[in-house]
Amino acid sequence: MSKYIVTQEVADCIGCRACEVHCKDKNNSGPGAFYCRMIEVVSEQSSPPAIDYVYLSCFHCEKAWCVDACPTGAMERRDQDGIVFVVDSACVGCKACITACPWSVPQWNPNTGKVGKCDLCMDRIDAGLEPACVSKCTTGCLQFSTPAEASEARRQAFAEQLLQNRR
Repeated sequence: MSKYIVTQEVADCIGCRACEVHCKDKNNSGPGAFYCRMIEVVSEQSSPPAIDYVYLSCFHCEKAWCVDACPTGAMERRDQDGIVFVVDSACVGCKACITACPWSVPQWNPNTGKVGKCDLCMDRIDAGLEPACVSKCTTGCLQFSTPAEASEARRQAFAEQLLQNRR
C-alpha cells in the first residue's frame, strides 16, 4: 500500500468531474484516457433514483500486477512511499500493464503512444503540494492524506455524527 491515499466523502460530491478535468490537463492524457475517474452509481431503490459519484484512481498496490507484467521495467514502485508510476522513456506501449491490472487503471495515452496512469501527481507531492484532482476539487470532497490520517478522520466524523444524533 502507498504511504498516501486519496479518499472521498461521497455525500459531498456533486459529480462535476473537476478532478478528471484537472488530472487530464496536468497529465496531457488525451481523449479517452482517464487516470482518475468519477463513476456514476444509480440506486433504483429510491424515488426518484438516487445518484452518487464514486472516485476511482490507482490503488498503488503493494504487490502491483502492472509492475510485474511490464517487460521493460517501465512500470515501477517508489520505495520511499509506494507510489506506482510509469517511466515514460522506458515504456514501449505494449499494454501488458493494462491487461494485468484488474481495475483497468493504466490507460493508453493516444497523445504519446504509451501507457500512463495515476502517480498521485508525485512531482506535486515532492514539491509539498496535493495531487491536482484533490487541489481542484470543487466541493472539497476529495482528501489527500496517509491511510492512518484518513482512518482517524473517518472515526472522528462518525463519532461527531453519533453525538449530533443524540441531541
